[in-house]
Amino acid sequence: MNISIIGTGYVGLVTGACFAHRDNHVICVDNDEKKIDNLKKGILPIYEPGLEELVEINHKNKRLMFTIDIIEALHNSDICFIAVGTPMDEDGSADLKYVLSVAKTIGQNMKKHMYIVDKSTVPVGTADMVRKVIQDELNKRKSDISFEVISNPEFLKEGTAIEDFMKPDRVVVGTDNEASKEVMRNLYAPFIKNDGDFITMDIRSAEMTKYAANAMLATKISFINEIANICEVVGADVNKVRRGIGSDKRIGYSFINPGCGYGGSCFPKDVKALIKTSKENKYIPNILEAVEKVNNAQKYVLVKKVLKRFGHDLKGRIFAVWGLAFKPGTDDIREASSITIISELINRGAKIRAYDPKANSNAKNYFLKDKENIEFVNSKYTALWESDALILITEWKEFQSPDFEEISKRLKGKIIFDGRNIYDHMIIKDCGFEYFQIGVAE
Repeated sequence: MNISIIGTGYVGLVTGACFAHRDNHVICVDNDEKKIDNLKKGILPIYEPGLEELVEINHKNKRLMFTIDIIEALHNSDICFIAVGTPMDEDGSADLKYVLSVAKTIGQNMKKHMYIVDKSTVPVGTADMVRKVIQDELNKRKSDISFEVISNPEFLKEGTAIEDFMKPDRVVVGTDNEASKEVMRNLYAPFIKNDGDFITMDIRSAEMTKYAANAMLATKISFINEIANICEVVGADVNKVRRGIGSDKRIGYSFINPGCGYGGSCFPKDVKALIKTSKENKYIPNILEAVEKVNNAQKYVLVKKVLKRFGHDLKGRIFAVWGLAFKPGTDDIREASSITIISELINRGAKIRAYDPKANSNAKNYFLKDKENIEFVNSKYTALWESDALILITEWKEFQSPDFEEISKRLKGKIIFDGRNIYDHMIIKDCGFEYFQIGVAE
């Protein structure tokens, strides 16, 4: 099939590369000329395992093309995916200006029947707005070209996005049109093992499904963190509690890892947007508001532990930080717990020596104004040198089985604050460390 994808961010680039890898002809469009030039050279704007290789091979075989010319892309495609950003507005709602701008351009330039697919995460009712904008532009042109608007939310996890796309748990398609349903079924046929994994529904339900999925996962994270905080005050161990409840098949182990809060481009933004949508429709989403409140507070838990141990004046203190990305497998620091934690420590006079396998560059750009107080190093052990304590924030694999003797040699103080509970506290204490976890009484 001939496909255009407007937006070469995380979703658009992964979607384009994966469709191209199944012998579709894909044109990815972006208005950032430098980004497009880099993509043509094989330089990607994001880190995602396996994506660079996928882009390279499909671009080389001319199945995947990059351009700033949206008109050319529209004229050479039958299906157009809108995959531009929907950043959070000041009031918490999703900002649709980029989505609607693309819709306007489509209406002004389409020459034949097209299927317009909303791939961006958008509030319920967005497809209706996209349809109206396109139709208004066609009316101005006095054109009777037909088109269909489809909702096809993405369920990609950063760090495993290629696998998620190639072997999806499910593909959700929202459409009121049988022809659209069959077009999408044929497009996704190479990726789907079972017919039941291709789920069709009305457009508004499809739009809601994306928000509901992310809100549910965010709820699980905030729930286990709430339980962790209760464990600390009553003298229980959340690591044991997690095993006790996760073994229940109705609950499972996914997304019940205690930690220092969720981040990224999806959960925080989507929870806020769903809260906003609810209130606009005069419904108070009590659970979602609690999820957000718990998560915001959870990002300060490690800071409180550090202050309890070292006092509120941290002048002269140096802390080694392992992990800056909001999760392993990505260089994304958007809404990451590391931002809150590092900022709070610096504000109290501390200096930071930080390391992340992939996110150092993004974090360095974020902390430009604090460059005198934070140093980014190229290895986990370098970060430890003469530091008063180690603070682990992101659970990258290379952090999970470190040489504790080496840590002991390099740290000024044998103190570890573990924001993801990845170590065995008995082993750590046998090595002579003071060890602070989430959800375990000190």
